[in-house]
Amino acid sequence: MVSIWEQETFFAPQDVVIAGSGFTGLWSAYWLKKKHPSWKITVADRSVIPAGASTRNAGFACFGSVSELVYDAGKMGAARMLELVAMRFRGLQQIRDCFGADRIDFDPCGGYELYDAADSLSASRLEKNIHFLNGALKAITGTHQTFERIDEELPSFGFGHTRHLVRNRLEGALHSGKLLQALLQTVQGMGVQVFPSTAVTAFEPRAGSLEIATSQPFRLQARQLLVCTNAFARQLLPRLDVVPARGQVLLTSPIRDLPWKGTFHSDEGFYYFRNLGDRVLLGGARNKAFDEEETTEMHLTPLIQNELEAYLAQVVLPHHAGRYTIDYRWSGIMAMGGEKMPLVQQVAPGVFCAVRMSGMGVALAPLAGQRVSEMMSDG
Repeated sequence: MVSIWEQETFFAPQDVVIAGSGFTGLWSAYWLKKKHPSWKITVADRSVIPAGASTRNAGFACFGSVSELVYDAGKMGAARMLELVAMRFRGLQQIRDCFGADRIDFDPCGGYELYDAADSLSASRLEKNIHFLNGALKAITGTHQTFERIDEELPSFGFGHTRHLVRNRLEGALHSGKLLQALLQTVQGMGVQVFPSTAVTAFEPRAGSLEIATSQPFRLQARQLLVCTNAFARQLLPRLDVVPARGQVLLTSPIRDLPWKGTFHSDEGFYYFRNLGDRVLLGGARNKAFDEEETTEMHLTPLIQNELEAYLAQVVLPHHAGRYTIDYRWSGIMAMGGEKMPLVQQVAPGVFCAVRMSGMGVALAPLAGQRVSEMMSDG
């Protein structure tokens, strides 16, 4: 039962209801409110805090490794690959412009890619790939040397089973929780209403507006609905090309004399690790069990955790046996699909989506949110 005071404030008809308070949902709310300060906007999320991938990732501020971008250029074409990189790069710039470095622990520590010693890729082929990408990315990054091969520096990193190492000085790391918290505080300060523990469960047209059912004992009305639940979007929009992909992560105890600092990828991005202070945060290995990891269940599995521990011991910290423990383990749910471009579109009258961030939600969400805000009607 709702009081008249509640009905005329918290539950009053809205201009926009956004399902999902992760990075994409909050950035969308940010851009919508900047464009339409008088609009009433409510963001609803099924959890107390966003529980998909926004606060359960590795905290990378990256826009693509050499092997990933070369693969993407071959699959989706160079022009589409560059469009995607530009979105990621500009998204990271937007984050820093809005929040600065200190507030979100942004660290321009550089990004790196490891190439396994068993990889048949030759140094000359790698150099050709780097040359191609450096030329293609110059208009985006503003430098003629986004990537550089630094094999001569490998001994100082202490990695095992590694033949080549590529550096990208333009990437870095950040604190995902602090970024989401800062974004949440910003949109609330702009007048956006946020309902935690409130899943949007269904919607239906009602005389020029939408009636929106929730998991709480109340319904919402809005002119427009924006679905930003990423991997969970098919629960509301079952025809979307969205496939869930679980990412499992572990974090070590502090390691004395950790010999490196930065964010690292290998195996086309299927393994990724970074330092978190003097700890090592490692995630990935989803390619060892694709079918099992296409799930929205946030469980940990022995197979993936064992793969991560083996990679940690053999590649990342081969000279630190017995000098660390695993202190934290968690998982998050990303959204993949038939292609890597975010799915930003109108799906029905008054209904929009901004989903499928393909594991790059930190960087893509600012631009995806801006794009969908430009699509949404004044009517």
